[in-house]
Amino acid sequence: MKSKSQLGRFLRTRRAQLQPSDVGLREFDERRRVPGLRRDELAQLAGVSESYYTRLEQGVSRGASTEVLDALAGALRLNETEHRHLYDLAGVGREVDRSRTRKPTPPERITEMTRQLIDAFGDTPVVVLGRRSDVLAWNRTGHALFAGHLDPTSPQDPARRPNTARLVFLDAHTRDLYEDWPKKARDAVGRLRLAVGRYPDDPLLAALIGELVMRSPEFTDLWSQHPVRAWDIADYRMRHPLVGPMDVTQQAIPVPNGQGQRLVAVTAAAGSPSQAALSLLAQATAPDARIRPAIEDPTAVSTPQ
Repeated sequence: MKSKSQLGRFLRTRRAQLQPSDVGLREFDERRRVPGLRRDELAQLAGVSESYYTRLEQGVSRGASTEVLDALAGALRLNETEHRHLYDLAGVGREVDRSRTRKPTPPERITEMTRQLIDAFGDTPVVVLGRRSDVLAWNRTGHALFAGHLDPTSPQDPARRPNTARLVFLDAHTRDLYEDWPKKARDAVGRLRLAVGRYPDDPLLAALIGELVMRSPEFTDLWSQHPVRAWDIADYRMRHPLVGPMDVTQQAIPVPNGQGQRLVAVTAAAGSPSQAALSLLAQATAPDARIRPAIEDPTAVSTPQ
């Protein structure tokens, strides 16, 4: 996952997605040998020489300035997340981080303050994800919502931790959990792309990507498209085996001093059947749960006691 080659691939995929008409260039009746913009057209839009841009795309040129990167981002119509990803791939402002990543990386762990933050969410489903999308911790309802078929203690052991990207592509339960699975899959790949840009020398991240490429043709296809997704807010329709369908919002919050960790909380619209389903899930999985017979029919959502 050398950042220079990743930079070239990102530029090529974004260049291929634009047509001359998208950026105000005239189109002539000619058969184009490549999809999207040619290198010379993008170089013209960005105000750099074609030879310099070619070297940049091939990973030969080093030290692209922020001005050049900003010009390329504008020419490629990148959004804010993609623009930041371009900086990451080019290594802008990452000199100190690179020196650190050469050292062995200790297993990721949450702090006691993060544990207290999880507890503060009460019955709201919460998971804490590491830089590689590993599950570092979850509360009872977070485990029940996302992976009730897995050992609830598995996040405590780095060797057994669930990885959300691996679950999305290789776990049948997780595939069935999302009604619009292709959207969830694309989001998972886009967030891994961000991670590769920020941690290009992480061997465990490289191993995860390699495993998914080998085991999932769907992942390989999406990975080649180089989508980029921010960790922010995403809406999904989920079909939970215990409480049925629900429309939820997953909000990712950076963990203070968490070095790339994210706390993901799941909510639903106030007063909606989806919120009632989440409440029922919390009741059904409580240590002293006594309402299991009521959830044989997922549509019979009861009001929390």
